[in-house]
Amino acid sequence: MTARAARRSAGLLLYRRTGDGLQVLLGHMGGPYYAKKDAGAWTVPKGEYGPDEPAREAARREFREELGLAPPDGEAVPLGEVVQAGGKIVTVWAVEGDLDPDAIRPGTFTMVWPPRSGQVREFPELDRVAWFGLDRAREVIITAQTAFLDRLAEHSG
Repeated sequence: MTARAARRSAGLLLYRRTGDGLQVLLGHMGGPYYAKKDAGAWTVPKGEYGPDEPAREAARREFREELGLAPPDGEAVPLGEVVQAGGKIVTVWAVEGDLDPDAIRPGTFTMVWPPRSGQVREFPELDRVAWFGLDRAREVIITAQTAFLDRLAEHSG
């Protein structure tokens, strides 16, 4: 019996310094499962990559795919990796920068919806993005990803 390789994702956590402290840019996961959820429905813009693609390159590619904007060119601070509840390994870099959430043009995915209906519908990968202070971000981000917020705070402290 062979073990299935863990799925891996990479992403960029954009942050900015304000008079009220650090803010991070998070995306609300698109699609019908998350439409009415807030807590646990926000994520670092990220996506899966294969074994032949370096994680940092995947993070930059996924930023462009998820947000429809070029990734920032600033210094990328490695925030390490976490394992999410479903077993996916997520690796993230923090990059200081700013963008207008209204400027995003998210990528899309398709799925059968409603379930077993045979109807294939298209949904945005992220249906919106927003800036959050670290305390509020901890309330809404996928639980495992709170480690990235803590590591960013330590780095920026």
